[in-house]
Amino acid sequence: MQKKLALIILLLMHMLNVCAQNLRQNARYLEYIEKYRDIAVEQMKEHRIPASITMAQALLESGAGQSELTRKANNHFGIKCGNDWVGPTSHHDDDALQECFRAYKNARESYEDHSFFLTSKRRYASLFNLKITDYKGWARGLKAAGYATSPVYADNLIRIIETYELYKLDSETGSKKKTTTQPQSSQRVIYKNNKNYYVLAKRGDTFRSLGKELDISYRKLARYNERDKKDVLSEGDVIYLEKKKAKADKKYKGVLHVVQPGESMYSIAQRYAIRLKSLYKMNNLSADYVIRTGDKLKIR
Repeated sequence: MQKKLALIILLLMHMLNVCAQNLRQNARYLEYIEKYRDIAVEQMKEHRIPASITMAQALLESGAGQSELTRKANNHFGIKCGNDWVGPTSHHDDDALQECFRAYKNARESYEDHSFFLTSKRRYASLFNLKITDYKGWARGLKAAGYATSPVYADNLIRIIETYELYKLDSETGSKKKTTTQPQSSQRVIYKNNKNYYVLAKRGDTFRSLGKELDISYRKLARYNERDKKDVLSEGDVIYLEKKKAKADKKYKGVLHVVQPGESMYSIAQRYAIRLKSLYKMNNLSADYVIRTGDKLKIR
């Protein structure tokens, strides 16, 4: 009898510990959601990424802000450096030992870079054809596009969204002031970079055909992108819909771009949505200068 009683007591203690742990976890998740929900909604309004997806990814990848990577590097989305990252880095064990991860000054930078990461990678482009409320489609699409290696990544995102009713964030509206007015188009996805809207060219596109589709002067489109108005565009070309800025986004303050093989001054200018003339001027380079792999360029 005493043994059975002791076993029952141990079982009850274990159940109480599990319940206490779940309560602590729920409280941590709820605190994180309350702290960063406004940023997630802001990014949704600007980039058309469901706030539920952004929040669920952040909760999952950062352990509700408690992971070592998040605490030490402000990286809330587990984004690794990749070949195109030129900002601060932090090394942590993941799929391999001491892998390179992006590091940020604060959480907002991490959220903004997450948006830029998804909008600038062609493998995620099809997701932006989904409805903003289709969090299940987004979750499965992110997994299919290779955002994470876990076979249950999509299921985990959906479970978090439904447990904490994050789908309600996708219906939030507000009067957040925008610096530009997004062009209307039912034909293709419109992205945003450095406060400028852009589209990705399809095979056979010209400035004239794009201008007609987007109701923008094709001459202006060519001028905005520093190209000849008669150019036939290559599939995947970034085409900005407004005049580019003189400097890169403020998140690149103090960052130097390291030239990679195959890059040109023009491709770098397009990547950061800055004018080619400004890129030369910032770096005190003559118009006939030929960049070399490894060159370091100011972009802001």
